[in-house]
Formats: sequence, C-alpha cells, structure tokens
Amino acid sequence: MLSRHEHSSLVWIDLESPTREEVRAVMDEFGLAHLIAEELLLPTAKPRVEFYNDYIYAILHFPALRHTHRTIEQEIDFVIGKSFIITTHYDTIDPLHTFSKLFEVNSILDKSVMGDHAGFLFYYMLKRLYKAVEHEIDFVRSDLSHIEENIFSGHEVGMVERLSRSARDLLNLRQTIEPHRDVLHTLDKDGQMFFGEEFVSYLRALSNEYYRVHNHVMRLTEVLHELRETNNSLLSTKENETMRVLTIMALLTFPLSLFVAIFDINARSNPIVGLPYDFWIIVGIVATAGALMVWYFKRRKWL
Repeated sequence: MLSRHEHSSLVWIDLESPTREEVRAVMDEFGLAHLIAEELLLPTAKPRVEFYNDYIYAILHFPALRHTHRTIEQEIDFVIGKSFIITTHYDTIDPLHTFSKLFEVNSILDKSVMGDHAGFLFYYMLKRLYKAVEHEIDFVRSDLSHIEENIFSGHEVGMVERLSRSARDLLNLRQTIEPHRDVLHTLDKDGQMFFGEEFVSYLRALSNEYYRVHNHVMRLTEVLHELRETNNSLLSTKENETMRVLTIMALLTFPLSLFVAIFDINARSNPIVGLPYDFWIIVGIVATAGALMVWYFKRRKWL
C-alpha cells in the first residue's frame, strides 16, 4: 500500500508491504538505484546506512513487544533525499501512523521549526519511534515493579517464570536497538556533508535519543539481575529451611520409632510388656523422650 503526503516542497512516500509496481513507480519518480528498489520489496536482516549522490538509504529495526503484530521486531527502510523521504515497512508501524496524522494537519511542519529539507522529517520520525521504544521499556519497568512486590510477598517460585519473560523482553530490546549505534554514528559523521552544517545538531540529538533509550534498557537489565539474585537467594533460603525441618522431623521420629519397635519384639524377658498399663508406660516413655529431644534441639537453636 502506497500513501503519499506532501507539504510545501516536501514529499513523504510511505510504503507498507509494497508491490513491485508500487516500488517501480517510486523508483522511476525519484531516480532510485535498481538495487535499492529491489531491497524495498523484502525485509533485511541487519541495519545499515549507505550514502548516494542524491539520497541516503538507511535500514533500522524497532522493537514491538507489546503490540499485536506478526513479529517482535519491525523493520523500516528510509530513503532520504533533499526534498523527499520514502519509508518502507512490512507491518503496521504505530508511531509512523501517528506521525502521518500529524503531518496531515501540519502540526509539526511550521517552517520556522521544521526546516526546509527531508532530513528534518527523518529527525522527527526517529524521535517519535524512540518515544515508542520508551513505552516498550515502561512496560518492562512496570513488570519488574510487580515482580519486586511479589518477591517480597512470599511468591518467589511464581516469579521465576516472570523474571525469565522480562529477561527475554530486555534481551529483545537490546538486540534490536544496539545496531542503531553504528548507523547513527555514520549519519553523524557523514550526514553533514549531505544536509549541511546546520543539521549537525539534529543528527547529534538523534544519537543522544538513542543513548538515552539504550541507557534505560541497561539500567533495567541491572535491576533485573539484582531481582533475580534476590529471588534465587530467597528460594535457596526457603528450600534450606524446608530441608532443615524435614531433617529434624526425621531425627525425631527415627529413634522413637526404633524404641517402639524394640518393645514390639516378641521376647519372654520384655521388661514392660505384660505389666499393668504397659501401653501407657510405653507411650509415656516415647512422649518424654520426644519432649526431651525437642528441648535439646531448641537449646541448640536447631528449631
């Protein structure tokens, strides 16, 4: 599907799962290289940026962990010229959809703010996309807060799976956005020759947006590791306590069971069996021995 947006001399072409005919039409209109046009038809595994005489070709991937999309990683291809920008993606990108609404009402395209080339469109798009990544990070942060509450409420066992899911989300976030560093570094270094000196501060601002988002992910990763260590420690303590109780119970019951078994031996010289109240005598001896053992264990602080 091809969507066309225009404002003054700027043109934005948005392609979602484009057909070969749509890509060919865009290639002919904006003079794209044949290889670039071919790459717009299919997803690309790795982000990268390439500079051409009349445009820049960049590929970036963004996480989509909490949306009903086909994948948890969404690719956007950018072709950025002086007066046009082409975006290609293979699924609905929520931040781009919102940006298109803003574009239609010209809420961000005032000349005094926006600038006069498509690099500014790229800047505002990326800012909105990084804002969406921050929302993904907020979801993970909320999950970790709930996990922390449950860990200290005695639900350590149930938190093992939730910690694993949060670790998977953070790993996906990190793996998706970390390749942006090299792309943005190249844009920051070489983009000024294409867009001019006045755009350098915007390119650096994009790098700052990336590092801010990346730092959030790294801080949450550290929080996750601390929570996992705490949860594992509490689980180990609880398991040790259970084993201690079971050991004490075994230590209590074994000698008493042995004592009862001795008096159950069918022998002629059994000193108690056969006496009046012999059953109660045996019960009293067992109860007294058990009480003495409990007293001794408590005195030694084993219980």
